[in-house]
Amino acid sequence: MKKLSIGMYVLLITLLSCAPKTTNSNISPDRNKVRSKIQVALCLDTSSSMSGLINQTKSQLWKMVNELASSKRDGQIPDIELALYEYGNSGLSLAEGYIRQVSALTTDLDLISEKLFELKTNGGNEYCGWTIQNVTNDLEWSKSNDDLKLIIIAGNEPFNQGKIDYKISCKAAITKGIIINTIHCGDYETGVRTYWKDGADLADGEYMNINQDAKVVHIETPFDDEILKLNQKLNNTYIGFGHSGKNRKEMQMEQDANAAFYGEANNVERAVSKSKAAYRNEEWDLVDAMKSDKKVLNKVKEKDLPAEMKGMNKKEQIEYVEEKSEERKEIQSKINELNKKRQVFIAEKKKVDGNELTLDKVMLKAVRKQAEAKNFIFD
Repeated sequence: MKKLSIGMYVLLITLLSCAPKTTNSNISPDRNKVRSKIQVALCLDTSSSMSGLINQTKSQLWKMVNELASSKRDGQIPDIELALYEYGNSGLSLAEGYIRQVSALTTDLDLISEKLFELKTNGGNEYCGWTIQNVTNDLEWSKSNDDLKLIIIAGNEPFNQGKIDYKISCKAAITKGIIINTIHCGDYETGVRTYWKDGADLADGEYMNINQDAKVVHIETPFDDEILKLNQKLNNTYIGFGHSGKNRKEMQMEQDANAAFYGEANNVERAVSKSKAAYRNEEWDLVDAMKSDKKVLNKVKEKDLPAEMKGMNKKEQIEYVEEKSEERKEIQSKINELNKKRQVFIAEKKKVDGNELTLDKVMLKAVRKQAEAKNFIFD
């Protein structure tokens, strides 16, 4: 297998949605209304030469989320669903093409982060055509032609390897309205010669190459410390309930720590993501659950409530959740106001090297273009 000294790479993007412009919150007031969707399946090469790719994805996840968090269509916030696949890892089954679905399409960003940080690299053969076929057939893609459906696949080996013809897979994807973006970890012309561009062309996507050795600079700002302090307060507004409530609160803290592993600026990106409408946790957090279902507390048994709510009557329970909800809105609003100042600071300080093709530079431009073609608008 061809060895590259890997570097950065594909993103997990995606994606999500920023709230309507209100003075208090980024959270949509009506989550029961049918909304547009942005669905993104990220396919990462986890062969031995791709450890840098995986690390780069980990370090850019929340930045990607935030860049796409301002998308709306017809003034409405879309649902953002991400899926994660790995391929090319010799620890996986040969009979299944060295391909594994790590996560199906989900709005659970913490879950995607957790699964991403669990990925390991190991030898392998990279079968792009087979991977695209599986992703196209396995996931619950939207039936609407108005929704944005993307497969983003990144790697460094020839695109035409394996018994499944990539041409057939790519054409089958686009017939379902699924656009394929390809990212070659290496120079542009090599990617063209090894069919990465052809794969994207066949499915109305964008072909991109990146310098796998380039480092993405995360710029620290004077607003970072305050945002991180607010993030700690934000965590205290989550009310875990049910059998998974406690574990999911712990997962939330773990993903904070994972983001912080790549530096303070990256941790700030995650904190900002948590202030957006795309970051929601109805399955385990009573504040988000009550936004979706005002009568949810009538369905929660006493034993499934957190310790601080046990013994409360229904009126007291509702008041407690509403109090935490208002507290969260206020904190999220402060984070977003600080982030506006932070973005201005970054824009002024950022130095763009035209010779360095990094994931954030190539991917965000491509996805925005495709989203705008579907009438999604970015702030």
